Amino acid sequence: MQYAEKCAAVIFDLDGTLLDTLEDLADSMNAVLANSRFPQHPVDAYRYFVGEGMAMLVRRALPGEAAASEVVEAEHLAAMKEEYTRRWADKTRPYAGVPEMLDGLVSRNIPLAVLSNKPEEFTATMVEQLLGRWSFREVCGMRPGVPAKPDPTAALAIATCLKVEPAVCLYVGDTATDMKTAVAAGMLAVGVTWGFRDRDELLASGAGTVVDEPAELLDLV
Repeated sequence: MQYAEKCAAVIFDLDGTLLDTLEDLADSMNAVLANSRFPQHPVDAYRYFVGEGMAMLVRRALPGEAAASEVVEAEHLAAMKEEYTRRWADKTRPYAGVPEMLDGLVSRNIPLAVLSNKPEEFTATMVEQLLGRWSFREVCGMRPGVPAKPDPTAALAIATCLKVEPAVCLYVGDTATDMKTAVAAGMLAVGVTWGFRDRDELLASGAGTVVDEPAELLDLV
């Protein structure tokens, strides 16, 4: 599907879309699990733990009896935030081709934004330190009082701030959560396959198109 002549802005997910964060997330959570003498998980398992916020990641990583306890979950969420604060920049980098893709969008004067279910403090810091070469008009992580994706509230608020109609926004992400967000917001849903999930999940969740390389996004604007 081509979106040329329709796209007025691009909103990106962060993890699995712009930044490859998987190993740092896995290493951080596994360190927390090891400290509690809980079983750890292979890095690839975290592809299916992430996407709906850090609290959900912790819940999915904990063994069943621990995840059933709100107190235990809260303790491990706090520990995960502390561990991730120390580790988030160890291995995380932009995906190959993302810098060139962002350069291309900027050269076309396309307004850019980031919307993530990662906690606000991590989202803002990571965009500033790893993607600071590019001007993102809005950078939004998970924050109190704002529903997480796939609720469209934050995506629609970004469109309002950018002064564009949702129907001419691309929402670009790598998970079902992202595609459902785009559909709920009335945006153009673009799935990417270089992230954490596969093409079938993206299409089943409402992707209007799926791209395999960052450069392909430039053909949609």
